[in-house]
Order: sequence, then structure tokens, then C-alpha cells
Amino acid sequence: MQNSKYISIGKILNFHGVQGEAKVGYSKNQADFLKTLSHVYIYFENEYKKVKVKSIKFNNKFAILKFEGINSINDILVYKNCLLYVPQEEFEEALDEGEYLIDDLVGLDVYSKDKKVGVVVGVSNNGANDLLSVRGLSKKISLVPFVDELVPEVDLDNKKVYINEIQGLIE
Repeated sequence: MQNSKYISIGKILNFHGVQGEAKVGYSKNQADFLKTLSHVYIYFENEYKKVKVKSIKFNNKFAILKFEGINSINDILVYKNCLLYVPQEEFEEALDEGEYLIDDLVGLDVYSKDKKVGVVVGVSNNGANDLLSVRGLSKKISLVPFVDELVPEVDLDNKKVYINEIQGLIE
């Protein structure tokens, strides 16, 4: 996996109990994905260390992971504040239809009908849905809700996003 790109999926916040379990912060919408993991990579001392996931539990604020070979508080405390990663291709395989990595969207040209109206410069979330930050031809940034009604097509192969232009949405 040396040439692989990695995607962060969480952070070891602290230990949990005395058996070396890790209290892990993660994005709440990723719980189902986390349940499927047999291993993760801990970024420690400038390298990705592969560890086998023995078990995972959830409470309302964080996940509790048990790793093979980490059996005490001292074993897990070494990794406190370290990020957990998976290879990008593994993460992409788990994406549902219509889900994209932010890195795949940033830089795409934005089209309304056949006319270029801007470029995606970022992605954010307002709590209700994702928003594409689009720099229009006037260089102004507009936020476009990333919903099917406004963004009917994402064409990663041709590096284009198609939007249904609403008057004044993008300047």
C-alpha cells in the first residue's frame, strides 16, 4: 500500500477501559462503513501502521475499537490523537450511488446546459445537506445545495458537474 492514497476515517481520542480499547471520534454518517472494516492504518511517526480490528462498538458520541496486539492502556495511549485511515480505493468502493469524495469534486468545471458557469472550489455541509462552493465566472463564490434537483449529473470522467441554473444562483 505504499503508493496508495489514504482517507482519514477517525481519530483516536483516548483509551477506553483497561484492555487497550480505543475511544475513536468519527463522522456519524460513517458508522456502517466502520462496521465493515477488518483493518485500519494508524498514522504514527510519519508512517501508516496497519492494525487488525478485533471488534467495534458504538455509543452516542464515539466508537470503541479493539485492535489485535494492543492489550493495555499503555499500548493504546501511544496512539492517542493519531488519525485512522483506510486506502482511498477501499473507501471509494463503499460509497453509495451519488456519493463522492470531496477531492473528486473540487476542481470540476460547472456547467448549466452547455455553458460553463464556474468551477467547484470546495464542499461544505450546512447540517441539512452538502453544499458545493462554486466560483463563478465573475470570481464570486456561490453555494449550491448538492441535491438531485439542482445538481442532476456529476461526470467525473470528463471532470464536469451539471447544474440546473436558477436565476441568480451563480454570478
